[in-house]
Amino acid sequence: MAAEKYHIMMFPWVAFGHMIPFLELSKRLAAKGILVSYISTPKNIQRLPPIPSHLQPKINLVEIPMPPVEGLPENCEATIDLPENQIQYLKKAYDNLAEPFENLLQETKPDLIILDFAPYRISQVATKFCIKTALFSVFTAATLSYVGPPGELKTGKRRVTFEQYTKPTVDLHVPDASGKSTGGRIAKIIEESSFVVVRSCHEFEGEYLRLVEELYDRPVLPIGVLPPIPEEKKNNVAINSSWLNAKRWLDGQNQKSVVFVGFGSEYKMPIEQIHELAFSLELSRLPFIWILRKPQDVENSSELLPPGFSDRTLNQGVVLLGWGPTAGNSRSSCDRRMPFPLWLGNDYRVAWIWTSIGSSSDGLNAKLLVEKEVGYEVPRNEDGSFSRDVVAESIRRVMVEPEGQQLRTKAADMRSIFGDHKRHDNYIDKFIEYLEEMKREVAKHKISQILRRATSEYIF
Repeated sequence: MAAEKYHIMMFPWVAFGHMIPFLELSKRLAAKGILVSYISTPKNIQRLPPIPSHLQPKINLVEIPMPPVEGLPENCEATIDLPENQIQYLKKAYDNLAEPFENLLQETKPDLIILDFAPYRISQVATKFCIKTALFSVFTAATLSYVGPPGELKTGKRRVTFEQYTKPTVDLHVPDASGKSTGGRIAKIIEESSFVVVRSCHEFEGEYLRLVEELYDRPVLPIGVLPPIPEEKKNNVAINSSWLNAKRWLDGQNQKSVVFVGFGSEYKMPIEQIHELAFSLELSRLPFIWILRKPQDVENSSELLPPGFSDRTLNQGVVLLGWGPTAGNSRSSCDRRMPFPLWLGNDYRVAWIWTSIGSSSDGLNAKLLVEKEVGYEVPRNEDGSFSRDVVAESIRRVMVEPEGQQLRTKAADMRSIFGDHKRHDNYIDKFIEYLEEMKREVAKHKISQILRRATSEYIF
């Protein structure tokens, strides 16, 4: 199989923590010569980062309209647009994308459709057209191991209790307004997928990748962690005056001295927690950069931080409202969501990232990082909350105190794995080799069918 003759369709869930990894995988495959069609709704397509010019001939951004459903506000096409209790209506509308997607397949038939955890109806459409599908998980293999095989995902009955893990904040087994549970969605897609792709690598969680393969009873292929492409990070980084001032401040800090604080594009932190976090950073007495999104119920930005906080921490840290600048010129810059500002990517002044790591799998991710000795989980109060003193002590522990030295050493070693572009590019090559072998097997099967049919007709 020549890569340039292979066509893959991508169908991500409509959350930026999913759409961006799907886009990154699309770019890696396009760079190897594979034609990719990336499918989403018009507003989401417009909010994606621009495709590098040399990859544009190989990546088609295909818009299909989000159908209106009762309960879903107008012009809401991604989880970022909605409070958590309305996302169930977004899923209902998302399921209705199956009809326009089926019309799309009438015009063009890809070799493979790569699906997220949610679009089980797209999986059914693919089966109707005899097109192979694969699940692409942006979740860790450890998370997939925890939630279990398809049978458990559908019923909620567990064979094993993982007491060492924090329970996910989303109940996987309860149907919502869409009529389908999250567990049921994942199970359906797994059962109809030829194989599973995980955004991970053997060097970080090889034991969990092997376990998922056993639980799913089908091939599980790590795709690497999709680190930002260095040459892209250097090009067209648009930085407004506030971000430029923050960059200048960062340049004046010592190496490995700054804490970066950001809770992603999905988590909407209540004002009380924002204040408690502010006091924690102040008490730590360590330099910080904090990317802060304004909660929807706060009208005045001056109310975001405790009285006097900005003056007291004037020389200690920087608080930036909104989101970080990213490479290229945005089609809709106010709506773009990326995990970290690109100019932080290789800055050795930033020592630690403090984040929730996702709205539904944060506890599992935190436990995995602790298990791998590259992360520290802040101790909670009995009611599950955090106190400012404990948070401040935790920051100092991982940054400067002797108790955190082993953690700092281990995390520095892990950087050589996650930042090794050649290593992760090899995972893409192995994935393409798997596609080539799969296509050869399909061709052999078709030839065998033709021969059997011809033999049968000759005999009778």
